[in-house]
Amino acid sequence: MVSIASLFPSHPVAIRKLRDREEKLSGYPHWRLQVPHDIIDVLKYPLTNLTDTERCIVHCDATALADLIRKRVHSAVDVLTAFVKAALVAQDLTNCLSEIFIEEGYERAKQLDRHLLETGQTVGPLHGVPVSIKDHIKIKGIDTSTGYIGWAYKTVADSDAVVVDILRKAGAILYVKTQNPQTLLSLETNNSVFGRTVSPFNRNLTPGGSSGGESALIACHGSPLGVGTDIGGSVRIPAAHSGLYGLKGSVARLPHAGLLGTHDGMEAIVGAVGPLATSARDLGLFCRVMLDAQPWLVEPPLLEMPWKREVAKGEGVPKKLSIAILFDDGVVAPHPPITQALRKYKDALITAGHDVIEWQPLDHQNGWDLIAKLYLLDGGAEYHDTIQSAGDTAVPLTNWILDHAQGRKSYTPADMFRLNLERDAFRAKALVHWNETRHRTATGRPVDAILCPVAPTLAPPHDSTAWWGYTSHWNLLDLPGVVFPVGRFAAADAFAVEPLPPARGDVETFIHGQWNPATYDNAPIGLQLVGRRHNEEKLLAMLDIVESSVPSHTSLGSLHNGNA
Repeated sequence: MVSIASLFPSHPVAIRKLRDREEKLSGYPHWRLQVPHDIIDVLKYPLTNLTDTERCIVHCDATALADLIRKRVHSAVDVLTAFVKAALVAQDLTNCLSEIFIEEGYERAKQLDRHLLETGQTVGPLHGVPVSIKDHIKIKGIDTSTGYIGWAYKTVADSDAVVVDILRKAGAILYVKTQNPQTLLSLETNNSVFGRTVSPFNRNLTPGGSSGGESALIACHGSPLGVGTDIGGSVRIPAAHSGLYGLKGSVARLPHAGLLGTHDGMEAIVGAVGPLATSARDLGLFCRVMLDAQPWLVEPPLLEMPWKREVAKGEGVPKKLSIAILFDDGVVAPHPPITQALRKYKDALITAGHDVIEWQPLDHQNGWDLIAKLYLLDGGAEYHDTIQSAGDTAVPLTNWILDHAQGRKSYTPADMFRLNLERDAFRAKALVHWNETRHRTATGRPVDAILCPVAPTLAPPHDSTAWWGYTSHWNLLDLPGVVFPVGRFAAADAFAVEPLPPARGDVETFIHGQWNPATYDNAPIGLQLVGRRHNEEKLLAMLDIVESSVPSHTSLGSLHNGNA
């Protein structure tokens, strides 16, 4: 069992940051909760101090909360209080928070309540809804250390990120920022400023990264809606590991100006802002709020593509889908619970009358080798310099990703041109590959979407993530992907599982060696649906069809359906 005390770093700057955070949290001692360190599943504890009404509030999604506040069933202050009480306990249990500005949140909640009382109108579609924000997304007046010792206290934002500005104008209440890993280039959440974040489902496991603080907080009912970013799986992996919904959209649609991170300005592979939530409809709500604000008028790289509400509701989407299922990417076969979930969904989709074929993986190893080069065009020099300049040390998974460029120099401009051509050729080849599925579908049209794993394992033990190919592949292709929960794994029910196939390489050998049902007990299981570029509305509409094909009461073998 990971000791909570061992989560925290010891650098003098980190000690100061931790002290400052605790000082702000200590203003609410009656809402804190001490839980023995040896309890692994702590998901129930954030609800302990809540009233019955507050429990009802934190079990609502953002869409329902906005409606309840508009109808004055609950005030913005009451809603914020319920989520703050859960968030404080979530922090004590998982170390998911970075910056705390709860009092500012209360001031805004009071303003919004007065506005609604005096005018009878809301200020926007998120009026009074608490929204948590990933640490490296700028909020004016708030530190943006981004997991770097050298940036702590030196990167207080002088303006809001575009996404934050839109949220404020839509009526959202901001009150906390959440943990991200050192460098951001990690699918686990650990840094030298605030330490390690753990999963509330099983504290021996990671909640994922780089938006792992968001996923742990939302899973604990400490936020109804969070904003993350994704350059290789950093929204989708945390969502899957925490039993949530998460969306990575196409890069040129959702706003991402005003983020602070190493390698700002790199355009070979660009991270996308994305929501994490407890319902699929909240993903659509977030996208609608963002695009109704016309962010392309203030952020030049964005395309002018308003949110197509009717498409998101299913207009023009075939009632009977053609779905391709990727069971194995050709590099690492997933662990049995994931394969089992895919098979159950395949059977359910066929029973519901949908056309299902198997997706043939396309060069996933080559895709990873290419995107790893595009992540580290300078050989990782800026990451190393940023860490070392403050006397910081690299955490284990920082070393893992930077080792991909070990021993090589920065690419020259000519090298970068060549890599961009390889990327574009890879995308063109993938487009042809998708289009040619029309020869294998019963409908005679290319598949509408791809159903696939999010990762080869469920939430893994700390510092052991070793393959990004089920998510980074779609970043390389700039295709939207949505993650959705399908249940929870129970080790006690893991009987008669099929053996894993023979390993095809060192990475698969390592990941298959991790398989032990007891390791992943209580871990959520999520799957991923991938759609065509710039078709987020259609993707969410298809997700609704896919989910409706599997009745919620149907037992999925060793899967325990539903969120806590």
